[in-house]
Amino acid sequence: MKKLIGATLLLAVAAFVSVGLANARTEPIMRSLAVGMPNWAPGAPSVRVALLSDIHLGNVAMDVGRLERIVANVNAAKPDLVLIAGDFTVGHAPDDVSERVSVLATRLATLDAPFGVVAVLGNHDHWVSPEGIRAALANAGVVVLENQAVRRGPLTIVGVGDRFSGHDDVAQASRSARELGGVPVVLTHSPDVIPDLPPEFTVVLAGHTHCGQFDLPWWGPVITRSPYQHGRRLFDPHYLCGVINDPGRVTVVTAGVGSGTVPLRIGAMPDWWLLTFGFDDG
Repeated sequence: MKKLIGATLLLAVAAFVSVGLANARTEPIMRSLAVGMPNWAPGAPSVRVALLSDIHLGNVAMDVGRLERIVANVNAAKPDLVLIAGDFTVGHAPDDVSERVSVLATRLATLDAPFGVVAVLGNHDHWVSPEGIRAALANAGVVVLENQAVRRGPLTIVGVGDRFSGHDDVAQASRSARELGGVPVVLTHSPDVIPDLPPEFTVVLAGHTHCGQFDLPWWGPVITRSPYQHGRRLFDPHYLCGVINDPGRVTVVTAGVGSGTVPLRIGAMPDWWLLTFGFDDG
């Protein structure tokens, strides 16, 4: 009887790992959303923005071929601008990731958008090699913001540093944005910084949560605290996933295209978003 129970448990674990790895390696879902902006000039053309996050190159869920296919799918959607909300790699401690980020940069350099590619770093990037990742992305033509803003057409992308790793400076990012004018859109890694944003930032784009990564029916996210951060809460569950409509603010949290330390996904499939910003006529 004990052998039967042991064999059953072993099969269950094998099935869990097999399904979880297959989910993590599947082609990310493209989700779409039209975002009406009250301060958009009437008659001005809309802007299509691709939002990606959590590439996490460095484990079996994200190899070069899969990343190339993701880039090709994004390019096929013909966005005007690509935004990447951090966590380009995996890891929890300083490491030499020069070869890995070189591969990453080579593939991201093929992203094709008239307004270019803008990114922020995530907690894993800051833990592993922020300068190395920033330099590799710059070589690929990716503009990396750290509590700074940049104008792209009618949009001002406000790159707020990652809250989870302690790199956010909302006041500095706000000053940078106000100097540029335009229609502000906040790009950040962890959405937990949102309650501290000023009210004029009405649209926020983020990642980090992986939409729970292990999200079970009738239970919700299984892992909500980090074993690598002394049990610290990973994210505010209010910002778990998808579109969050708060008074005066819309937040979009992508599940990410890769997976974190554990390359498995259950109930939280990888995705990226194609957002259309334009005039709010209602």
